Amino acid sequence: MTRIFIVGSYVQGLTLTVPRMPLAGENLVGGGFDLGPGGKGTNQAIAAARLGARAQLLACLGDDAFGDWALETYAREGIDTRHIQRIANINSGVAFVNVLPDGENFITIDLGANMRMRPQQVRDCAAQIADCDILMTQFEIPPETVRAALAQGKVAGALTILNPAPARAADPAILRHVDVLTPNVFEARMLLGLPPTDASPTPELAERLLALGAGAVVITQGAQGAFALDRGGALQAPAPNIDAVDVTGAGDSFNAALAVSLGEGKSLPDAVRVAVRAGAYACLHVGVIAGLPTRAQLNQFR
Repeated sequence: MTRIFIVGSYVQGLTLTVPRMPLAGENLVGGGFDLGPGGKGTNQAIAAARLGARAQLLACLGDDAFGDWALETYAREGIDTRHIQRIANINSGVAFVNVLPDGENFITIDLGANMRMRPQQVRDCAAQIADCDILMTQFEIPPETVRAALAQGKVAGALTILNPAPARAADPAILRHVDVLTPNVFEARMLLGLPPTDASPTPELAERLLALGAGAVVITQGAQGAFALDRGGALQAPAPNIDAVDVTGAGDSFNAALAVSLGEGKSLPDAVRVAVRAGAYACLHVGVIAGLPTRAQLNQFR
């Protein structure tokens, strides 16, 4: 059983399907409302557990009903909650998700209690991190805590995976602690200090990120699949041909499947191929948690 320690977030998702994005001052009627747990750390922990890993999560919740909901979700999904912390007088993270007819989404987030996570909380988990095969983290917690998590993972000898989402600029020095970096194309540009509209080819972005110190770079490309690069070579893994209904959580499903596969000893190319299928599976469901496959569901999906 792959042992994964996730330093990440909880964000309550409020999802609404809309015919288009509203204009300024417009009240636009949507439908298909979904209210469910989320946040990149939570999603990746649940996805990893469903795929058979032993998942531990360090996360911060507010002292509100959404925090209660999070704990119920973790218990139901078999997530180790010893490191879940409640923060008084602040809300849990919330995300407002508008999903368009083609499955694409627009998300706004209040990270709330997630931004109260401190490096000391990571250091307090040193023994548990040392007992894991893989450490994963994302950008929905403070930058200094991300750095502390990756550094602690390297000290422990764990494989470190950074999913640099949501997109933001970061100190390139952080990549020296990253064994596998998993941005999408937009996030890759942000990490390199490029404008969002930069037209550099994906392989070039991966090469530049690899040169900054990451052990491997896997850039997700939506319907085009993923491009992977390490010092052993490159791979373009195509995505299954599907009719997406909601892409929310696809990246989290991808990252969890990648981590579990690497933890089970698969090569990077084989792990990326599995991860691309997991990401595509998530796009077939409205809301995140419903789209995170079990091992049996993923094995049957082609």
